Amino acid sequence: MPSLNFVLPHWLYWGTLIVFPLLAMYFVKRQKQRGTPQGPSLFIAYVFCLCAGFMGLHRLYLRNMWGLIFIPVFLAILYTNDEMRDRREDVSRTRAAVERSHTAIRRAEIPPNVSATPRMTERLKRAQSEGSAAEQQFAQAQADLDRWRGYSRWLAILMAAMLLTDAVLLPGTVRRASESEAAERRLHPPAAEAPPHLDQQGTGEDPTLAVHTRLTDKIELLNIRVGEFAAYWAVISVFVYYYEVIARFVFNSPTNWVHESMFLMYGMQYMLAGAYAYREDQHVRVDVIYTKFSPRGKAAADIVTSVFFFIFIGVLFWTSWRFAADAINNNEHSFTEWGVQYWSVKLMMPIGAGLLFLQGISKLIKDVAFLARGRA
Repeated sequence: MPSLNFVLPHWLYWGTLIVFPLLAMYFVKRQKQRGTPQGPSLFIAYVFCLCAGFMGLHRLYLRNMWGLIFIPVFLAILYTNDEMRDRREDVSRTRAAVERSHTAIRRAEIPPNVSATPRMTERLKRAQSEGSAAEQQFAQAQADLDRWRGYSRWLAILMAAMLLTDAVLLPGTVRRASESEAAERRLHPPAAEAPPHLDQQGTGEDPTLAVHTRLTDKIELLNIRVGEFAAYWAVISVFVYYYEVIARFVFNSPTNWVHESMFLMYGMQYMLAGAYAYREDQHVRVDVIYTKFSPRGKAAADIVTSVFFFIFIGVLFWTSWRFAADAINNNEHSFTEWGVQYWSVKLMMPIGAGLLFLQGISKLIKDVAFLARGRA
């Protein structure tokens, strides 16, 4: 298989983190307006073809058993890649043996003005014989590597031809699968089922979850949108780590940027989604007294303890802003070969702290309103 030398450009990394969530939010909203989709989707079929077409998953998604024909070709590619790794090791080992034999021959050569003794002659012949054998082994190892490279190249061409052919045939295949499923639904209408009950996640202890005011609703809408935006980054990691696995095990081309790009992304997601988690009462709460309080008692306790929350947020914002400002002033980059900018990553820390501060204000207003009203 050919090697992959792709390195993710910095502009593409940051652009994807901005554009992908916006597109995902738009398509999800549009799908909700259209209702539950019926039948296979051409878009999903092309996603399967692009990401896992070598396993025939786009065909299997459409319930087309021709997808199974991709599996033996893919397994053959994996086998040839494993053989190529062994052959490369053989080439490296025999090349080293040839270099050692050349060194031994140079040391065994008889100087021009020195009479050769039988021992010196025998030593030279033995070194030349071992050198000839090492060169033959090296030539054989190189020939074996070239042969397996040829197998891998033809298998790659075959797989590419199969995928390109399916890319052209996919719209018609999806149309026929949709017609078949529509006919099956007409013959056997699905029974109406109530949606499954899902328990509320999180602590479920906040008594003000159902409290609404004009100001708090605006603050929480902002944090909901930011949380939804950052949540779609997790989808990006699926594709990125998928690329790393394929590049490493199929193309023998491990990357130096996948792991760094993803742990930086998840660090930013952690900061930006904190306010949304606070709004949804999803943060871990460890207590032995709070759960025994009445709803009004919990609201009063939250008001009292909010002092510590705002102290923490203030310290977090101040220290993280200085941290980010230093990175911005120095145009800080990572120390790896990828060299991505760090200042934009560290800037998410004060932004996340600011969002948490706003959500804390919203929570405090709701607690006061809950006590004033006596109910949600």
